[in-house]
Amino acid sequence: MTNHQKASLKQQRSGLFYSTVCVLSWRVSVTALTKKQRKEQKRMDRRHKANQLRRNKKDMVLTEKRRLGSRDGPPHLVAVVPLHAGVDAGAITKLLRGEGAGGVVHQEQCIGGVSDSFGLILPRFKQRFTFLNHSTADMHSLLDVAKIADSLVFVLDSTEGWDSYGDYCLSCLFAQGLPTLVCQGVSDLPVKKRVESRRALSKITESRFPDAHLFSLDSEQGATLLLRHLGSQRQRKLGFRSRRAHLLGQHITFMPNSPVEGTGGGPTGLGTLCVSGYVRGRPLQVNSLVHISGHGDFQLSQIDAPSDPLPINLTTRAVKHGKGGDVDMVVGEGDEDEIPVRVLMKADPSCRESLQTEAEVDPMDGEQTWPTESELLEAEEARKHKRVMKVPKGTSDYQATWIVDDEEDNGEMDEESSDDDDDDDDMMDEDLGSCCGEEEEDEKEEEEEVCCTERAGADQRYDECMDEAAEEEGLKRYREARANEMFPDEVDTPLDAAARMRFQRYRGLKSFRSSPWDPMENLPLNYSRIFQFQSYERTRHRVLAEAAAEEEGAMVGWYVTLHIIDVPFSVMESVHSGKPLVLVSLLPHEQKMSVMHVLVRRHPSNTEPIKSKEELIFHCGFRRFRASPIFSQHTSADKHKMERFLQPDAPTVVSVYAPITFSPAGVLLFKQRNNGIQDLVAIGSLLSCDPQRVVLKRIVLSGHPFKINRRSAVVRYMFFNREDIMWFKPVELRTKWGRRGHIKEALGTHGHMKCVFDNQLRSQDTVLMNLYKRVYPRWTYDPYVPLPLPWVKRDSTLELDDLEME
Repeated sequence: MTNHQKASLKQQRSGLFYSTVCVLSWRVSVTALTKKQRKEQKRMDRRHKANQLRRNKKDMVLTEKRRLGSRDGPPHLVAVVPLHAGVDAGAITKLLRGEGAGGVVHQEQCIGGVSDSFGLILPRFKQRFTFLNHSTADMHSLLDVAKIADSLVFVLDSTEGWDSYGDYCLSCLFAQGLPTLVCQGVSDLPVKKRVESRRALSKITESRFPDAHLFSLDSEQGATLLLRHLGSQRQRKLGFRSRRAHLLGQHITFMPNSPVEGTGGGPTGLGTLCVSGYVRGRPLQVNSLVHISGHGDFQLSQIDAPSDPLPINLTTRAVKHGKGGDVDMVVGEGDEDEIPVRVLMKADPSCRESLQTEAEVDPMDGEQTWPTESELLEAEEARKHKRVMKVPKGTSDYQATWIVDDEEDNGEMDEESSDDDDDDDDMMDEDLGSCCGEEEEDEKEEEEEVCCTERAGADQRYDECMDEAAEEEGLKRYREARANEMFPDEVDTPLDAAARMRFQRYRGLKSFRSSPWDPMENLPLNYSRIFQFQSYERTRHRVLAEAAAEEEGAMVGWYVTLHIIDVPFSVMESVHSGKPLVLVSLLPHEQKMSVMHVLVRRHPSNTEPIKSKEELIFHCGFRRFRASPIFSQHTSADKHKMERFLQPDAPTVVSVYAPITFSPAGVLLFKQRNNGIQDLVAIGSLLSCDPQRVVLKRIVLSGHPFKINRRSAVVRYMFFNREDIMWFKPVELRTKWGRRGHIKEALGTHGHMKCVFDNQLRSQDTVLMNLYKRVYPRWTYDPYVPLPLPWVKRDSTLELDDLEME
């Protein structure tokens, strides 16, 4: 090979080598990604994660929607509610019972205690329904049914829609929270006028039901369309029921307990209530407590699994009818007596939730105990070794304790001095201190006597210049003149009682916003009966998360029988009177009493004054009870001013002793009149559970500037003796026109005082003093709320005040 060939080959090899290096140099390792590449990867990861969460949520919603009314879920519960006195809801349910709607009525009476209720199976759609025709006369029962119903069918008049009482019912239902609803009109008009009537009715219903559908249920075809829409419509979730297991009683029996000492087995004693129904919401635990709306909390002993009264047999055979090709479904009906009842689970006494609602109160808590012998000896030794020091003139005992000796200040002692010398020095100091102390006490007594004498003389000279009759007449004219100009919290100081005794529980605050107030100070005795969380929000999140992750117990859609122990016979009497029985499983701690706070707004239909501590009826979630709350302002401060009346134009916090309920939960407040009618007062939602929320009641004492001299003024009519002025002297004063000041001294013995302000007063101004005390709600909780009497007649032209009761 020649030299030229060798050089060419070498050059080719070197070029190949360099090209290979260039190719490899562009490869970057995974760990050496740039910031932009990492950002792009994180963006794609977040996008993929969001798509997965969206897809999972969509699948969950579709699964839950398809489950309702199917074989694996509970029947679709539909409540038929008439909203007009001239409509007949029974005709609607009768039309839905007909076979022309494509359904098979499997149960004539499906809900215990309710006569017009039935179970319906639709073979065409492979769905099952439970229809309940409920009257609007019993408002509390209507609200209870609306809490658990999947859909509401409102029966409207073909021309007017709803009457005044129907509008009142809609206000209550909307305030509580509605499930999915369908408006339905009954039309008996001629064919030519039906289109116009439907158009007018649609315009009326748009204002209250913007998303609802209007059906004219006059034929079997209309009934079929309504059933199809009910089975496929979107469900609206209510927070307080989707987080708890609930059940509507369909078959109810009562077994009295065996007669024992103190409890009877007859109709007035306790017994075991067996309630059968479909589990809804969340899985039902046998060890948890159940609440019966309007009756209280109870425990379960066991849960049985009887045969399903509304079975759907999926092994069907298709039979074609004419051109439509409708499919009938053969429903298997077996003998329920031949199928043994299977026990699903029994309660464990060691794990079962307790019915304890109040904390155990020890009457000796907070009592002062007798000191022990060792404590007495220590106190005696401390008294013997107490050193008496010489203090400056005018120093009080409290101030003297803060004066430090020279030896203590220097922190060094002479170690070479003997014990005898120390004893002698101590004795000399004690003698000197005692002598000085006696001289100072004598001087103080003499000064006090001189001051008292001078003050008495000045008061006597001031009183001699005062006309008591004119003073009384002026006070009378002053109070009559300002009777219509008083502030809401302004009160008159009593003439026959000392103000320091009448208002001894009140105190003054430099600033309502920033002045401290200890929430644990002077708590009432009822606070020893309640429970308190260290952090309500943290406990609520934990309890709701555990309830959402629970997958044991009676699952949703199962037809079960609950054995509820120690139930009074009054529950069975309520069922016999035609009222539905609603059960709900309680979350942990929801049976315990505490101070609950509710944020409400006054309902526009109510115009009567509602005083604080007035007894009201509460609908809080599934609970219904009576209580006497207090009202306060809704602010973010650590202290809140009490409102004497429920304000019509501002959100108000209602504080009440009630069982703990975890939010979210809707709240309705009713007030019962003397004739039995219950008016809707306010609507709102649950705010928190906080016994340490400080609610302060304010009173304003007022006085009249009698003599004005630049910044100082003589004020009268606020107090009527010298002792009251000296008692309230540290409290700051203010006026209606914005001046601020303080009491300088008392003049005379009839309540005149000299005050100094930040600027000159006007003669028309009024001097005010703000005093505060903490207030608490009354303990009048009653879980049993008697329902109102049924309505005799309801006319669409009458107002609520004109309705007559039986």
